Amino acid sequence: MYPMKLQSSAAPRASRRDFLKFTALAGAGLVIGVRLGAGAARAAGEAPNFTPFIRIGADSTVTVLSKHLDKGQGSATGLATLVAEELDATWEQTRVEFAPANAELYKNLLFGIQGTGGSTAIANSFEQYRRAGATARVMLIQAASKRWAAPQSEITVSQGIVKHTSGKTATFGELADHAAQTAVPETVTLKTPDQWVHIGKTFPRLDTYNKTIGAPDTFGMDVHLDDMLVAVLARAPKWGGTVKSVDASAAREVRGVVDILQIPQGVVVLADKTWPAIRGREELKIEWDFSNAESRSTRQLEAEYKAMADREGITFRSDGDAAAALSGAATVIEGTYSFPYLAHAPMEPLDITILFRDGKATLWTGSQLQTLDQGTAAAVLGIEPQDVAIHTLWAGGSFGRRAIYDAHYAGEAAAIAKAWGKPQPIKLVYTREDDIRGGYYRPMYVHKIRAGVDANGRLTAWHHRVVGQSLMIGTAFEGFAVHEGVDETSVEGIKDATYAIPNIRGEVHNTNVGVPVLWWRSVGHTHTAYAMETMIDRAAKAAGRDPLDFRLEHLAGDARKTGVLKLVAEKANWGAPLPAGRWRGIAVQKSFNSYVAEIAEVSRRANGTFKVEKVWCAIDCGVPVNPDNIRAQMEGGIGYGLGAILRNEITLTGGTVDQDNFDSYEPLRIDEMPDIEVHIVPSAEAPTGVGEPGVPPIGPAVANAIFAATGEMPEELPLTRKGLA
Repeated sequence: MYPMKLQSSAAPRASRRDFLKFTALAGAGLVIGVRLGAGAARAAGEAPNFTPFIRIGADSTVTVLSKHLDKGQGSATGLATLVAEELDATWEQTRVEFAPANAELYKNLLFGIQGTGGSTAIANSFEQYRRAGATARVMLIQAASKRWAAPQSEITVSQGIVKHTSGKTATFGELADHAAQTAVPETVTLKTPDQWVHIGKTFPRLDTYNKTIGAPDTFGMDVHLDDMLVAVLARAPKWGGTVKSVDASAAREVRGVVDILQIPQGVVVLADKTWPAIRGREELKIEWDFSNAESRSTRQLEAEYKAMADREGITFRSDGDAAAALSGAATVIEGTYSFPYLAHAPMEPLDITILFRDGKATLWTGSQLQTLDQGTAAAVLGIEPQDVAIHTLWAGGSFGRRAIYDAHYAGEAAAIAKAWGKPQPIKLVYTREDDIRGGYYRPMYVHKIRAGVDANGRLTAWHHRVVGQSLMIGTAFEGFAVHEGVDETSVEGIKDATYAIPNIRGEVHNTNVGVPVLWWRSVGHTHTAYAMETMIDRAAKAAGRDPLDFRLEHLAGDARKTGVLKLVAEKANWGAPLPAGRWRGIAVQKSFNSYVAEIAEVSRRANGTFKVEKVWCAIDCGVPVNPDNIRAQMEGGIGYGLGAILRNEITLTGGTVDQDNFDSYEPLRIDEMPDIEVHIVPSAEAPTGVGEPGVPPIGPAVANAIFAATGEMPEELPLTRKGLA
């Protein structure tokens, strides 16, 4: 998902004194957090402004309240690591829970609202959560100082124990209540890297055990409340379609069906369990009105996009004179690339449970943008946002799908609860088919590129047109991400490309299509990296140069990109002779402020398709907070991106989606997962993203390997279109 910044007044508000200490939480002796800012204005004599991030129980457990959703990317463990480090807690006593929905307390410092995305969880929380841990540590020392009548300078904390030079000791739990009564320190000193015990080390993830044993209520799909009904929604098979008429008589006869409701989004079947709700929906006879629906097919859209790519668009980058440089180039390389719609297809489809009672609502879901979910539900129900509580649960994947600009599934749940009108919990469930057909896809794109190489083998010109739907235009994020008609998410990775090319012109066309689109893991980089990095290989071939050397020559001013390229080349022994029937490709991309280079080695099967045998990956993401988790995210990103380029696409026939489950939108199979080596660049830079940056380089690395094998660059994705996968 792409970072954004919004100012919202939708979150519940509390007085500054309320933020200082929260001692009434269950089992809590001390609840403390970090100040919003050292320079925050406050009335004379008023306590500093704090937000609660840590709860210390009487049993010495340290519970870290994660303001970010963990949907498998490991951010909750990362935040707990930061707190444990500065608090000097043991890993065994550390726990994690999700914070409630409250943007005033738990906003993403980069977004301005409470939410997770853009690989920002650790990046925006690195100092914040460390200061929370350091603050709690000082308050425990202050409590011990009073108890023992000893100077604070004689007291230390280590491995979850507070110690005095005399030999006296106390646990966190023994001091927690007293610590809650001490003054919150104005300033705290954070550890230096040489003092780190947890940061940069690998510890077991805090969510592994419960997920492994299938603990109840881990995921939203697990939620079961007394007297709960299950809802499924029949939505129009074409976007923009509406209900003309409905015959629900057969649906009402299905055992377990409780009622049939109509809401603006479609027809709802309420049942006592999930299966009868689904069966009841199958029995509905709905006549749809498609007069205002999107009814074009994929081939029609592609033809329109390619026609637009031949026309001048909105300029987003203009360096030098690309047209003149192209006319004078020794060699001109041209490429037109087609990228399909892509579904997110997380393992857990969308689900949300709602209870609307006495003018207040409670939601249980894997909420990724709590502020938007809260505000949307409130607007539908006609209540204030602070009257909507959200219990954020672990999510079984997202890849951007749960970070929805219009919070549509929260709106659907609220509409169902309002229509039902009874104080009864309702769980709205998306089936796999609902998920795959449901829209909010990675947009379809076409790129048309012309690049010029001079007689010395240097890139002199680059003309790049991008055609596709904007993610941001028409949403609440337009003011942040759209400038003079250019959606930054459509052109990221091109507009900020650091290749030394003296003459560059970039243009974009924003298409008007009725298919709802949404950020997808690594957002614009999913297509811009492919287009840029494969054209670089084509230019290298035209120049008669090795692809790695060609990149390094044109990236002389980008030290960190150069660093990951050299590291991955060294680890893969780039340039060494390969076994017969093996070819390699290389690609590099900066995304979400992290630098990733990948080398893919492929073989060719007897039927002409290619198999990815091995991938080497180098990442520079600043301070590596949890190295094993970083490796896991690179491996997962490579697998996710690989599945997409091999065969994933959403196609339309007359506006209706052709795919509906994992048989027609097939994920990567385990026997197709390559061997992967991940190498992390040691760094003292501030942490940057790891959830998304592994995805962009894998597509072009594989395509460049196929180019090395065949001399033809794959310009259409997925690779199945041309029989390459």
